[in-house]
Amino acid sequence: MRHPHSRTTRWRVAGALGAGLLCAAGLATPALAAPAPAPAARTASASLDDGLALTPPMGFNNWNSTYCRAEFNEGMVKGIADLFVEKGLKKAGYQYVNLDDCWAQPQRDANGRLVPDPVRFPNGIKAVADYVHAKGLKLGIYTSAGTRTCDSVGLPGALGHEYEDARQFADWGVDYLKYDNCNNQGLDARQRYRTMRDALKATGRPIVYSICEWGENKPWEWAADIGHLWRTTGDIKDNWPSMLSILKQNLPLARYAGPGHWNDPDMLEVGNGGMTDTEYRSHFSLWSVMAAPLLIGTDLRKASQATYDILGNTEVVAVDQDPLGKQGTVVSAAGGRWVVARQMADGSRAVALFNESGTAQRIATSAGAVGLPRADGYAVRDLWQHRTYNSAGTLAATVPAHGTVLLRVKADRHWAAYPPAVETGLDGGLLLTAGTPATVTSTVTDLG
Repeated sequence: MRHPHSRTTRWRVAGALGAGLLCAAGLATPALAAPAPAPAARTASASLDDGLALTPPMGFNNWNSTYCRAEFNEGMVKGIADLFVEKGLKKAGYQYVNLDDCWAQPQRDANGRLVPDPVRFPNGIKAVADYVHAKGLKLGIYTSAGTRTCDSVGLPGALGHEYEDARQFADWGVDYLKYDNCNNQGLDARQRYRTMRDALKATGRPIVYSICEWGENKPWEWAADIGHLWRTTGDIKDNWPSMLSILKQNLPLARYAGPGHWNDPDMLEVGNGGMTDTEYRSHFSLWSVMAAPLLIGTDLRKASQATYDILGNTEVVAVDQDPLGKQGTVVSAAGGRWVVARQMADGSRAVALFNESGTAQRIATSAGAVGLPRADGYAVRDLWQHRTYNSAGTLAATVPAHGTVLLRVKADRHWAAYPPAVETGLDGGLLLTAGTPATVTSTVTDLG
């Protein structure tokens, strides 16, 4: 059962109140341990340009299914890594197995180092990383850009300890860092996230850097040369209104995303039980057309085959992982009938026909409207039904309530090989297409 209040909201308010009281009393913020000398400041650029996260990261994070419950432990993490291999998720592109909050002890050791919880991780984090790496996968970890993390107990955060903690993560073999925003003492977000960027860089280890400041300071406007991805919204919940709200907040930000720097509308809820499979297919389709990170948030040890079928749909994953890195944009959205299109590296378009409403709707657009060139015909691939058909230019479907039809469309001189085009068998093998007028002539012989 999910906590009645998200950790983000609870601690965000507490942090703000704390900072306000300090200012009102005329007091300085608490003294923080001085970080090691930072390397020379880097020149800002369009992105980090370090070769990491050239497509949106794909993997797993435990928070949406376990929170801080006891089931989040070494056995679970290893089990998820096993299932990535056994169920074909690794082959489909998933590679990061990420730990969220609650992996650490409440206090640092005498040397100021973070200590893994001995009950949850009796063999330590490095042993878990070694196990995950042996599977050909990568390990991620979590901390906060504040004095404490977001857990209600308040585990050690990295503020003032950035260089020590980054070095420790690198020594353990960590490949991905989710850096949260709780208990931040009201300090400037850009500076806090820059400091950890430089600390990670100083380790010399390639570590994907996920900025999780909930979109409060519009990180899409300033974080491209700081992190590889940034949260654009508050925490997702496993229900339709939450998913829909986050979708609508993330869609307008398409121009800020690209290889190495991604908008992050939060982790996937697919399989957690709060939505129908139809709604989960929409969730997965829309995150993919938005070039969002795909971080599985369900406990795969308990997942249904329907959940695996959604998460393992390689044709949909291929949309998310397209190397061009273009986030989809809204073509139309009248009456809850959404058309979202994404340019693909091969010149095709991924087109989501999404029905926000509670009743079935016919949703239609055209090849021209989604940016395709004029052509005699188009090959249309339905990525959930796994079938290809042709069109003279109309892209339409009757979409169930809360459903999404996800298409991949391209101009194709071989389009006539796909239905519903038919050969009449008349002279010249005349080709007829449904809905298109044609003049037909033939020779008739009287055989008596």
